[in-house]
Amino acid sequence: MNVKSPIIFILDAGGTGFKFSAVQDSREIIESFTIPSAAPTLEEVLQKLITGFHECETRCGAKASAISFCFPGPADYPNGIIGDLENLPSFKGGVPLKAMLENEFQIPVYINNDGDLFAYGEALNGLLPEVNNLLGQQRNPKRYKNLLGVTLGTGFGGGIVINKVLLNGDNSAGGEINRHRNPLYPQTSAEDSISIRAVRRVYGREAGIAFNDTPHPFDIYKIAMGQLPGAKEAALKAWDELATALADVLANAISLIDGIIVIGGGLSGAWPVFMPMLIKKMNEPFTGLNGSPLSRMETQAYNLMDANDMIRFTEKTGKMVKVPFSDQLVWYDPTKRVGVGITKLGTTSAVAIGAYAYALEQLKNI
Repeated sequence: MNVKSPIIFILDAGGTGFKFSAVQDSREIIESFTIPSAAPTLEEVLQKLITGFHECETRCGAKASAISFCFPGPADYPNGIIGDLENLPSFKGGVPLKAMLENEFQIPVYINNDGDLFAYGEALNGLLPEVNNLLGQQRNPKRYKNLLGVTLGTGFGGGIVINKVLLNGDNSAGGEINRHRNPLYPQTSAEDSISIRAVRRVYGREAGIAFNDTPHPFDIYKIAMGQLPGAKEAALKAWDELATALADVLANAISLIDGIIVIGGGLSGAWPVFMPMLIKKMNEPFTGLNGSPLSRMETQAYNLMDANDMIRFTEKTGKMVKVPFSDQLVWYDPTKRVGVGITKLGTTSAVAIGAYAYALEQLKNI
């Protein structure tokens, strides 16, 4: 008998809209739809969530096995309690969202943040398996198991997957990469230089334009690439500052995680202008107190969006070495590489696939 896979209702929640969908077999089975999230009271916001998931039922013509979605933090994600939110100010003092939805729909509910679910989707179905497939094609025995996912957009988010296991952390704070110190403005967090507002702020500062009059980041990207008129040097400076701050944060983080890095979010589409700078800065050495250079990382970063770098990253290197006191030979490759690429699934799809996979994994434990 052919047993159908579970249907999972998905939500990508943001400060301006709640985007609903339904996923089965890792693909959307209804056309996603969005309900504006703004409302005068908490009760009205919560009713929008309930209405949206009931609409998913109507459009599917079936009940779901679970609800799985991303929601902004701070939050106690395992228990589904949402804290005080900047973009949804009606959430105050702790709102038990998981329990509320489980009472309403009588199915399990799983909540996480978008950075975590983005990383999980890319680790299972996106950049990580693609890299390993390319390694196989090159007859390279190396395989990657760990992934750091970061999202660049309104904010700066992140998630960590270790050998197909999503790292939540003991306090629901695993992968909170936005809280790294900003290397350019040490009194601030990294997010102040790695976000939409940062790109606009630097462009406006360099071009002598008020912030509210600055173009949107994609236009600033086009100006930097010479595709639109504007202050090109100011645009290049805006992306240079983002690349400088991001390089420092990623180099620190990947030194602890040691794996593949995937970048998503609204700013990721500007990778042609910031990625070469990012990789260069990640690989720039420290200078010791004695004046000698010291590698910034124990690994070397490669730009997986560059065809030549991808070949160098995946090609088989190394040699056979002899086991002492025997005729046995073993393969040894002293080269240590980390690859940095852009989302293969698209950020929204990666989040949806991550949410679906996370729910399936949790349902196994029921």
